[in-house]
Amino acid sequence: MARPLSVGIDIGSQNVKVVIAHEIEENGRIVPKVIGQATAETKGLHRGYILNPSEASRSVRLAIDKAEKAAGVTVKRAFVSVGGVGLGSAVASGSVAIARADLEVTNLDLESAQEAAEAAIPEALILNRKVINTIPLLTLLDGKPALGRIEGMKAGKLEVKVLFITCLEHHLEDLIRVVEGAGVEVVDVVAAPIAASFVTLSKKQKRAGCALINIGAETLSLVVFENSNPISLEVFEMGGADVTNDMALGLKISLEEAESVKLGSWTRSDYPKKKIEDLIGRRLSDMFDLVAAHLKRIGRHSLLPAGIVITGGSAGLAGLRDFAVEVLKLPAKVGEIHFGEEEKYATKDLPWSVAYGLAIVGFNSDNEQGLVGQRGMDKLAEGGKKGLRTLTHWFNKFIP
Repeated sequence: MARPLSVGIDIGSQNVKVVIAHEIEENGRIVPKVIGQATAETKGLHRGYILNPSEASRSVRLAIDKAEKAAGVTVKRAFVSVGGVGLGSAVASGSVAIARADLEVTNLDLESAQEAAEAAIPEALILNRKVINTIPLLTLLDGKPALGRIEGMKAGKLEVKVLFITCLEHHLEDLIRVVEGAGVEVVDVVAAPIAASFVTLSKKQKRAGCALINIGAETLSLVVFENSNPISLEVFEMGGADVTNDMALGLKISLEEAESVKLGSWTRSDYPKKKIEDLIGRRLSDMFDLVAAHLKRIGRHSLLPAGIVITGGSAGLAGLRDFAVEVLKLPAKVGEIHFGEEEKYATKDLPWSVAYGLAIVGFNSDNEQGLVGQRGMDKLAEGGKKGLRTLTHWFNKFIP
C-alpha cells in the first residue's frame, strides 16, 4: 500500500517552494523522508501580498510540476504557509462558568472560553483580520493553573489566556484562490514562522525560551517561544532584498551584481571590503533594532535563555550572528533544518525551513483533534473551504 504523502507549499515573495514527503520505517521508527522538492520564481506578489493572482497561480503550478516530476507522484492536496506583513498576533483572555451541573469540564467549555477570549481582542487588532492559529497559553480552573488535559476535571469557572495569530482576511482568501487556481486543494494554512519552528527549534529551546528570526527576501518574521509554546509573533517590512538594494546603491552596481557581492560569490576584488561590511552592517543593525524593540515591548529583552535562532534565505549573511549578539544581548546561532529523527536529515538549506515544516504538519494532522488554526470547521473563505482546528499544546510532539 502506498504511503500517505504530505505536501508543503511555501509562497514567498521571491520563490515558491514545494516539498513532497512520505513516511518510511527506519531502525524501527517511522520518520519522514523527502521524495521531491522544487522551487520557482514567484510572480504577482510583493511583501507577501498577492497583486496578480493569475501570475501567482502559474508560479505555484510550475513549482508543483517540478516537484511532482522529481517525486513521481501527483499532488492533489497541500498545507500552505501564510506570511508577509499582513501577519500578526494578539493575546486575549476569556472565562466561562462550567456548563454541567456536576461541574465536570468538557471540551465545549474550553471552546466557549476561547471564543470569549477571541471576542475580547481589541477591535483595532482584529479589524479586517481573520484568526488562523489559536494557541492556548494559560488555563485556570477556579483561579488555579491547570496543566495538561483538563477535560474531566471539576471546577466552577474556567479561564484561558490565548495567543491568536491573525492575517488580513482578503489576503488569506486570495492565497487560497491562488493555490486552488493551480489545481491543488488547501488542507490547512499555517503561519510561516510557526511552520519553520517545527524543523528549526528543539524542544529544549522552546521550553527554556527562545526567538526564531526568519529573514526572507522582503520581510523579517519573529516568533518568541516560552514554556514550549509561541507567546508572540511579529512581521517587519524589511528583508534580504533591502540589503541587496543598499549594496547596489552604495557600490553603484546592478542588483544582480549586488546580490552576488552580498552572498560572497562575486570574485572581483575591486569592491572595498570595509564598505561592503558597513553596508550590510547598517541594514542588519536596523533589522535587529526592530527585534530588540519588540522583545522589550513584551518583556523578554535579554531574558530568553535559549537565545536567538536565525533562519530564512538571508541567514547566510556575513556577520549576522555577531550583530544579533551585539544588539539583542542574547546568545545567537544560525539554525539548521532537522527533518526526521536521525542527524543525517539535518540540513543548512534554511530557505526551505517553512516548506519542510509544513510537511511535518501534514504528518501530524490526521490523528490530532487539536491542530493548527481556527475552531471547528468554520468557513475559511468563500466557496466552502473548510476552516482550521484549534492548536492546543502539541508543539512538543514535533521534531527535533
